[in-house]
Amino acid sequence: MNTESNQYAIGIDIGGTGTKYGFVNHRGEITYSGSDIRTNEYNKVEDFVNDLYDKLKPTIDVVGIEKIKGIGVGAPNGNIYTGTIDYAPNLPWREIVPLARLVSEKFGLPCFLTNDANAAAMGEMMYGAARGMKNFIVITLGTGVGSGVVANGHMIYGEDGFAGELGHTIIRHNGREHWSTGLKGSLEAYASATGITLTAKELLETSDEPSLLRDYKPEAINSKIVYECAMKGDNIAKEVYRFTGEVLGEALANFIMFSSPKAIILFGGVIKAGDLIMKPTREHMEKNLLPIFQNKVELIFSELKEADAAILGASALVWEM
Repeated sequence: MNTESNQYAIGIDIGGTGTKYGFVNHRGEITYSGSDIRTNEYNKVEDFVNDLYDKLKPTIDVVGIEKIKGIGVGAPNGNIYTGTIDYAPNLPWREIVPLARLVSEKFGLPCFLTNDANAAAMGEMMYGAARGMKNFIVITLGTGVGSGVVANGHMIYGEDGFAGELGHTIIRHNGREHWSTGLKGSLEAYASATGITLTAKELLETSDEPSLLRDYKPEAINSKIVYECAMKGDNIAKEVYRFTGEVLGEALANFIMFSSPKAIILFGGVIKAGDLIMKPTREHMEKNLLPIFQNKVELIFSELKEADAAILGASALVWEM
């Protein structure tokens, strides 16, 4: 009963709004999952852990705790070295939180914690598009831009556990100010869903060209509306994606020349725009690479279901440890 083939890992994804969890076997099948915990309702992390335990305990009893190898957690600013969440700006607990220890003590199981984007990369390596790869980068393009870097078969954590924050690298000198960090010209300020919205508003302000986007109040415009207008052929909306792809492609060229990956795996809502963003991304990625790097790196989409990816990524921590 202690072989990996009949064991489970519990995967937990802690987000700023909600927390998802699931029981995952070694084949990457989620046999039970839930998403009914509202992270932002807990002022005390201890109360959060207690409620998490109450939600999972009935299933643990059915499965048998002896069949559960451990718990993996992906969280913003999660530090795999210390098991702590350090000053996460979008969680209720802004200090250094010893989450892995609290969860392990409550559940009586080993708990492993890492940054949510690193967890996504581990999920791709174990269950997704990066199976068999030793060198790759995962870029998540959602509300923000997250990333995980794997080199020579190992996740790159760096000296303090926070390596791989590619979304906060500066891609436009003295460019757009980031709404949270205050950095000017970071990739996240352009290539995220939030950045796409800001680009659309800027183009509307600096152009007199007719656009379907002008049918909306500026405060109502979001990335979903930009996408819908682009799919209807709106020129300004399409230019938003062309420009976003240009910025993203230049950034990816930098990342390729840094770590020489076999592939860059893209994930998140932004890539649903398909060729609208991917064609300019690939064009500007290739044109900004040295010849020794050109036409070598695959640019591919994640194979994981968006609803399952975070849980799978967190559970992969358990099998890797």
